[in-house]
Amino acid sequence: MHTRQEKMEAFGRLLDVMDDLREKCPWDRKQTNESLRPNTIEETYELCDALIKEDQLNICKELGDVLLHIVFYSKIGEEKNEFDVADVCNKLCDKLIFRHPHVYGDAVANNANEVLQTWEQIKTKEKDGNKTVLAGVPDALPSLIKAYRIQDKARNVGFDWEERRDVWNKVKEEITEFEAEVETLYSEAETDEAKAIAKAKATAEFGDVMFSLINAARLYKINPDNALEHTNQKFIHRFNYVEAKAKEKDQALKDLTLKEMDQFWNEAKQYEMIHN
Repeated sequence: MHTRQEKMEAFGRLLDVMDDLREKCPWDRKQTNESLRPNTIEETYELCDALIKEDQLNICKELGDVLLHIVFYSKIGEEKNEFDVADVCNKLCDKLIFRHPHVYGDAVANNANEVLQTWEQIKTKEKDGNKTVLAGVPDALPSLIKAYRIQDKARNVGFDWEERRDVWNKVKEEITEFEAEVETLYSEAETDEAKAIAKAKATAEFGDVMFSLINAARLYKINPDNALEHTNQKFIHRFNYVEAKAKEKDQALKDLTLKEMDQFWNEAKQYEMIHN
């Protein structure tokens, strides 16, 4: 690993390269906060993909891409005479010190849960901090992650189930309500207006089902976004196996019977069990 001096020199080198690119490269010179934003989102998701796959080589690479964007936005801020990368670093350090009084002050926290219990209250006391507990949840977050963060922030101020097993009654209740609305949508609603109303109610109830399941995952310390992505990857692997088997038989997927698809699907599952 590198020394502190080598790390500082590497960061300084990055700043020098950024200065050069902003001055000498036509593409880099024309970029704005707005034009960079879609790329930032893409790079963040690429980092998340590498993280969930524990791909250390790509984690390092994608971290570099995200860091580039941080430095890029800081450079644009400097050109506008609004802030520079030193301001970004100093504001971050000031915030971290303020939010960790058990490290930099006289407060005591013996475990991670005790830290989290005071985290949200500390944030609302910051000069430029969030004025409400949920204000810090970005509107643009994907809905699944947003739901988890909303629930987690509410928990940090004591709004949570007393016993985590109690959440299952809520999950079952929401599933029952969703099932009833779906039944209305597909069996009882006859006119277009009635179907539209039923669909709106069913959509709302399905949202409640998902919210309650995310709540259950949180209470049992399971990250629902990670869990769902692992399932996505598992499905992709198994479906690709089925598709490859169809090609071996010189058939298109749509020409396979459901029984044949199930057979190949189960073969893929067996393969995973043996090799995992």
